[in-house]
Amino acid sequence: MRILSGVQASGRLHIGNYYGAIRQFIELQHEGESLYFIANLHAMTTVRARGALEEHTFEAAVAFLALGLDPNKAILFRQSDVPEILELYWILGTLVPLSHLERAHSYKDKIARGISPDFGLFAYPVLMAADILTFGADVVPVGKDQLQHLEFARDWATRFNVTFVPDYNPQDPSGRESGNVPAVLKLPVARVQERTAIVPGLDGQKMSKSAGNTIDLFADDAEIKRRIMSIKTDSTPIEAPKPLDTPLYKLLHLVASPDDFTQIDASWRSGGRGYGEYKKQLLELFHATFGDARRRRTELLADRGQIERILRAGAERARAIAAPIMQEVRKAVGLC
Repeated sequence: MRILSGVQASGRLHIGNYYGAIRQFIELQHEGESLYFIANLHAMTTVRARGALEEHTFEAAVAFLALGLDPNKAILFRQSDVPEILELYWILGTLVPLSHLERAHSYKDKIARGISPDFGLFAYPVLMAADILTFGADVVPVGKDQLQHLEFARDWATRFNVTFVPDYNPQDPSGRESGNVPAVLKLPVARVQERTAIVPGLDGQKMSKSAGNTIDLFADDAEIKRRIMSIKTDSTPIEAPKPLDTPLYKLLHLVASPDDFTQIDASWRSGGRGYGEYKKQLLELFHATFGDARRRRTELLADRGQIERILRAGAERARAIAAPIMQEVRKAVGLC
């Protein structure tokens, strides 16, 4: 089983990135051949400050390693270090119906939030499809908000195979039946963690860098405390039971162990504790959960050269996987 996913290099990583994606990546590195990339090309739709993209990419790599990714098991690489992705991006783009891109939920959402409606943002799903299809991924861990993009990737892979692969039968993509040939571009499947698919931010909306409502994984202690103590709450009296549909309750549910949360949930529902006490408990849980990773990050930052070597080695391994797939793609469309 080949597993692939990535994280944008658009700012400091936060607990939404961890619980929504990176924790799952770390677990999956033990289940199959895992490729994880830092999506610095995707990040260019929003990161324009000189030097920021390089630093965000480096920070994302350090975060992956600090949180437990083993580069001897999983392949960690920069998206921009694998030119085969951009080659397939163009080839797919010659087949993608404009109507598909016009109905992309992510594009509409970002435009509504004031992000510039440029070509890069509009064609984002095509590049994401190329990220996946270039490596013949079987499984793609995604959040619920990315499911449509995964479906696009499957649709466009099918369109490519039907167009360019003689005797391909979309009802038999593996070519098991006599007379059918297997796909050149494999159809991936999504894996979504329902419980942690959407992590609430400080204001109760989805946690995201662009919304400014995050709890950063590697901010200094004072900033972590300030962020947690600023989580939006209501005016429920101390002695009263607290409403369940609040960001503080949901974050406690995420960070606490099952045993700890059982106790938190009981007191939350019965009343007698104020929100301030729960925020202090969340702060303690945060440091208990991420303390080791935060210390490892400090150690990793002492040798930037080692991070670069890991990324370059990862790119070489990733390109070795992409090369035979792209050779078949070029052959199918007549580019070689």
